[in-house]
Amino acid sequence: MMSEHINPWKVVKQKPVYDNPWIAVTEYDVINPSGGEGIYGKVSFKNLAVGVVPLNEEGYTWLVGQYRFPIDAYSWEIPEGGGAPGIDPVVSAQRELLEETGLKARKWDKILDMHLSNSVTNETGVVYLARELSQHEAQPEETEQLVIKKVKFEGAFQMVLRGEITDSLSVAAILKLEYLLKNHLV
Repeated sequence: MMSEHINPWKVVKQKPVYDNPWIAVTEYDVINPSGGEGIYGKVSFKNLAVGVVPLNEEGYTWLVGQYRFPIDAYSWEIPEGGGAPGIDPVVSAQRELLEETGLKARKWDKILDMHLSNSVTNETGVVYLARELSQHEAQPEETEQLVIKKVKFEGAFQMVLRGEITDSLSVAAILKLEYLLKNHLV
């Protein structure tokens, strides 16, 4: 029986393929768990993915809509972005929430840690529930052309169920928060 703590992959050689300020791509010559030779590509992200589900006292949340270049499609998401290494993720989450929605929150609870696509990348993400909200002016980055939508949280949950929200961090966060709220855990 295989132990969950022993890596069955053997790296024979690795070669950097691509590098920019956000990602690095490495190609590995490997011996796979069955003993066969092969290659594996890994995308390493240089930032932590951070997301926020803002929730006010009336049960409303805010979604961010934008056109996503990698999937060539429009996407509805929770406010999210990148957090630099060495910075407390909640600080990055606070920055993203203000940038994208103009909201500030007094109460922050971490609700989720996850790997975003662990078959090809080491990218990890963290999501916070933000409460006790106050409205300020949004400060989007120059690469962002955002539409902000305030909806009942139940509406966001239904958007996930209908496949209208497909971003992995957003789907996981909304499903997790639905469970936490339903069971009075937050």
